[in-house]
Amino acid sequence: MKIRNYYTGMAIALGTFAAIALCAAPAKAQAAAASQGAAAKPAYTMPEYNAFTACQAEKDPTAQVKCLDDFVSRFPSSTLMQYVYQLYVPAYAALKNYSKEIEIADKLIAMDSVAPGARAQVAVARLQAFAASYDPKASDAQAQLTKDRDLALSVPKLLAQIPPKEGMPADQWAQGLKPAINMVDNQAGFADMQLKDYPSAVTVYKDALVQKPDDAAASYELGTAYLAMNPPQSLEGFWAIARAIDLKVPTADKVQEYLRSKVLAYEQPGCDSQVDDQVKEMLQLAATSPEPPSTYTIPTADDLSKIRSASTIVSIMGDLSGGGDKAKMTWLATCGSELSGVGGKIIDIQTADATVDFMVNTAATSQEMQDATTANMDVKVYTAAPATPPPAPAGGAAPQITPQPDVVRFQKEDPITFSGTIVSYDPSPFLLHWDDVKVDPASIPAEKATPGHRAAKPATK
Repeated sequence: MKIRNYYTGMAIALGTFAAIALCAAPAKAQAAAASQGAAAKPAYTMPEYNAFTACQAEKDPTAQVKCLDDFVSRFPSSTLMQYVYQLYVPAYAALKNYSKEIEIADKLIAMDSVAPGARAQVAVARLQAFAASYDPKASDAQAQLTKDRDLALSVPKLLAQIPPKEGMPADQWAQGLKPAINMVDNQAGFADMQLKDYPSAVTVYKDALVQKPDDAAASYELGTAYLAMNPPQSLEGFWAIARAIDLKVPTADKVQEYLRSKVLAYEQPGCDSQVDDQVKEMLQLAATSPEPPSTYTIPTADDLSKIRSASTIVSIMGDLSGGGDKAKMTWLATCGSELSGVGGKIIDIQTADATVDFMVNTAATSQEMQDATTANMDVKVYTAAPATPPPAPAGGAAPQITPQPDVVRFQKEDPITFSGTIVSYDPSPFLLHWDDVKVDPASIPAEKATPGHRAAKPATK
């Protein structure tokens, strides 16, 4: 599918030099012979020439193929055979007879006497035919791919043999060849990907982008090649895919979902939703640079696991409140973490219909908590089942709510111990938010007797 788009650019690029050679030599030779008189003898007979020009003039591809078949049967050793092959190739392409197109193209490409421009143009037609007819289930699929890849890589060498058009500066000529080289790089990359030769695919896709920096499809394929390597070059792969999205690769929305899934699997953050911010940042940066900055990193799942296992509530809060890269890494690791046995002092209490928000301060020592006057945690506890259950977090299950109506007995300055899930934080003033909280029943104050009420005496016999 992609190769067809690149073929158009290739045909335009080659048109400046190869098309003028296509089937022109017989006519020029005949004209020269006529001007020189009887002494000049062309390398072919007049019947050959007339038969060839008749085929050349035929516009219907089916009739043209029949005409060319007749020519080959009558003049199997004709010196015009290379031009016959050049007529066969587009005729078979029009008939979608790709196997014959490939067969004839291979014969012409193997003829060293054919001009490099003509061989390059036929090579491109052959690459297009292969892309349209490749069957990955064929018994010789690997051999076909290898031949296709090698042919694609040979085209730039053919192009290098063609001198610039008369009067055209060399740099302008080289610039005009870039679409052609981009196209064959992409085809070589396609073959390398099917062959699972991912390092080679990376090489040719990078060159394709040198030739055409806004090639969104090549950038996407480069990214997938990086990710398929062993070991994967993940950061480079993510960046190339992000750049492809910026360049409006087809189905960019689905490509962005794919990128998100790959980043999520790579780092396995505490909260899936954090990847959305990372992808957004990556897209913004990749829009202005083909390569990631040297300081740009995405932590691995192992990096985050180490942070998670070494963290306590006090260290988490210290890292988050400090800001910077340390805060980002800690939050990637600990968002969504479930902690138990968290203790603190209640600074304030905010009551709603089905919840109580305890504004709590926790610290490294009991003395620091006792001296605290401001909260650094918001601990939400359900006192009744909510009329509308809270939504499930992205990628997670809906929270299991177990109401604790007895927590209304807490008062300011009371100590509290709970377990729960860290869900968000405010950086300034710092406040860590908790959900799915379960207060330790042992820390809930006992119910106080109502003033003036005497407890009933046990009955006596």
